[in-house]
Amino acid sequence: MAISYRTCLSFLNSISIPVTKPEIKSVSLHSYNDNKRGFALQAVAISTGYQQTDVGYLETKFGSQEGVSFSSIGDEGCVMRMRLKNGSSASLMLPSGLITSFKAAMWHGGSLELLHTSVSASDNGDGDEVSVRGGLSLDLSCEDDAGVSWSPNAWNLNQVKGTPRDSIQVELVSNNTLEEGGEVEVKHIITLGEEFLNSEILASNSSNSSSLQLMGSIISHLALSTPEATYAIGLQRSDFVIRPPLLSGFSLIPPEFIKRDGSKDTSNNSGLRKLFPNWVAKNQDGDVESMTRNSKDELDDSVQEEEDDYKHLATKISRIYTNTPRNFTIIDRGRRNSVTLERYGFKEVYVFSPGSGHELYGKYSYVCIGNSALLEPIILKAGSEWRGGLSLSNPNS
Repeated sequence: MAISYRTCLSFLNSISIPVTKPEIKSVSLHSYNDNKRGFALQAVAISTGYQQTDVGYLETKFGSQEGVSFSSIGDEGCVMRMRLKNGSSASLMLPSGLITSFKAAMWHGGSLELLHTSVSASDNGDGDEVSVRGGLSLDLSCEDDAGVSWSPNAWNLNQVKGTPRDSIQVELVSNNTLEEGGEVEVKHIITLGEEFLNSEILASNSSNSSSLQLMGSIISHLALSTPEATYAIGLQRSDFVIRPPLLSGFSLIPPEFIKRDGSKDTSNNSGLRKLFPNWVAKNQDGDVESMTRNSKDELDDSVQEEEDDYKHLATKISRIYTNTPRNFTIIDRGRRNSVTLERYGFKEVYVFSPGSGHELYGKYSYVCIGNSALLEPIILKAGSEWRGGLSLSNPNS
């Protein structure tokens, strides 16, 4: 999606999103999503749904909903804002579905931004395109029995309900027709409450015969002062495996983690490597290196147990935790703030820290926390549905 840099800058500055110079060549949102998905698609089934992002249409259909507003951004997209009476607010972009802002009402009467989103200007010379990364996003791949894959990366606004005195709920929908008949429908249900933001997936398979394999994640980039001042509380005795940083359409990854062009991969193409071609790896000391796992046994052998109940996130960390508590907390001493994360439906928790060797309150002042199905897919049988989600709660209101 080609977005005027001035238009995007004006909007993003209004919700306190930092704008930085590009370290790599930026591309439009649509081309980035289409070409840099985190999953290899053996065959791509294109959704025929129409994405209605015209502000006039959306205001006519949903404008009577109190606490909701729309504004254009570029030629093909818009921004939807939700605001509650207590001061909590959230913003998301359509049709991408990226949640760019969650400002939580605080005890002192103000609000605090809990999501970290970065905008990089294009260096192609015309200044017409930007790359928006971070925030909170859904990255999901659905594969049927025939091996045909589809990812919901363009969303229609289907429903808005609630009241600014309590909560506002937004329902986004994306669907695709299956080759063997029936349809896969994914709803992304976003709820803004006085003290929380929920991101929930409802995936439905209306096929009479074909099952679906779902893999992916809901990932949040939590805003921090610095990872040096940040701790995860409640992960003690959880199992984890070390994994490369997950590179999806909206990932914000420091350049030192990205596999350099021209590097060679001489290992075998295992099933995991085919599913995650855009993952890069590092060893436990934080050094970046190319890695391909050749067998599931090797993955199982790498399982470790978290010993620290007050896990310092100052070093470079990229892990997938299993058998974690349903709730745990991230504390940022620098901002004197904490966020509680809740998992439901998913069995895994993805944790990534870029480390503390970056500018305070800068582009990489965040930790990436999300719920995932990356080690083990979710099987959606014919005629069934599945729910899973992530909740961010602010205990400091």
